Amino acid sequence: MSGRAPPRPVVLVTGLSGAGRASALRALEDLGFETVDNPPLELLEELVGDGDLPLAAGIDTRTRGFFPAQALATLARLRQRQDIGVTLLYVTAEDQVLLRRFTETRRRHPLAPGGSLGSRVADGIAREAALLAPLREAADMVIDTSDMALPAFRQMIERRFRPEGAPGLAIQVMSFAFPKGLPREADLVLDLRFLRNPHYVPELKPLTGRDAPVARYVEEDPDYPGFWARLTGLLDPLLPRYVAEGKKYLTVALGCTGGRHRSVLVAERLADHLRSLGWRADVTHRELGVNGMAAAAAAPLPSHGPSPEGREALSRTP
Repeated sequence: MSGRAPPRPVVLVTGLSGAGRASALRALEDLGFETVDNPPLELLEELVGDGDLPLAAGIDTRTRGFFPAQALATLARLRQRQDIGVTLLYVTAEDQVLLRRFTETRRRHPLAPGGSLGSRVADGIAREAALLAPLREAADMVIDTSDMALPAFRQMIERRFRPEGAPGLAIQVMSFAFPKGLPREADLVLDLRFLRNPHYVPELKPLTGRDAPVARYVEEDPDYPGFWARLTGLLDPLLPRYVAEGKKYLTVALGCTGGRHRSVLVAERLADHLRSLGWRADVTHRELGVNGMAAAAAAPLPSHGPSPEGREALSRTP
C-alpha cells in the first residue's frame, strides 16, 4: 500500500468572456479551492507547486502574455506531473446570448476595446472564439451556459469538482431576546413566546435553557411536541434546497422574551437535530454571550422527558 499523497486538484478555467468563467471560479472558491484570476502564464507552474490546497486558476485573453500555443504548452507540462491532477474547464455560450449579456451589463468586451480593434461587441466575441479555439479542443470539460441559470451552473461545478470534505452549508442556530432587537444576520426568525415561560417559576428563573430543569419544563408544555414536529418538518426539506440554490450560510434565529430560557433550549435541540442529520450546525446564545464553540464544549442537555422537578414546577405555573 503506497503512502503517496493524492494528487492536488488543479482546475484551469477558461472560455469566452460573459459565459460564466468568473462564476465558475467563485463556485470553486466556495468548495475550498484557492483561486487566482489571470495569473501570468510564466507564474502558473510556480503557483501550482506552492501549497497543498486544491487550486483553481482563470486564464483567458486578458492574461498577461497569453498566447494559445504557450497556454497549451503549459497545460501539457502540468499534465505530466504526478503530484497534481489537472482539469481544463472551458465555458462558452451562444453568440446572441453573449451579446445580450454584454448589452445588459454595459461592459466592454476585452477584444472590442475601441481603437484599431473597434468597439463592436459582436466582433470581439468572434475574435475571442477564434483565439481560444485550441483551448476548447484541449478542454476536459466544456459547459455551455446559454440556457443555464446560475444555480444550475453552480450545481454542475459542485458535482464535478467538490473535493472530499469540502465545506457545504454552514448553519448557525441563534437564540435571542425580541426586546433587544432582531439579529441582523438572521435568514429565518421564529417566535417562541407562545411556549410556557420558566421566568415566572422562581426556581427556574435564575437558570437557562441549558439547565436540565428548564429544558424539561419547556418540553412539558402541551404544545411543544407538535411545535417541534412542525419546526423540523419545515426545516429538514428546506436545507437541501438551499444547498441546491448555492446558499453557503444559513442563520436560524429563535427568539423569546428574555433570550435565556425557551429560545436557548430550542436552539440547543435544533442544533443537535441538524448535526444528527449530518449538517454542520453551530449554536450562539446572544443574550448569554455564548458562541458556537463554547456551546459545543458544554455538557449536552438531557433527553426529552418529564422529571420530578419539572412536574413540581409545572404545578406552580401561574
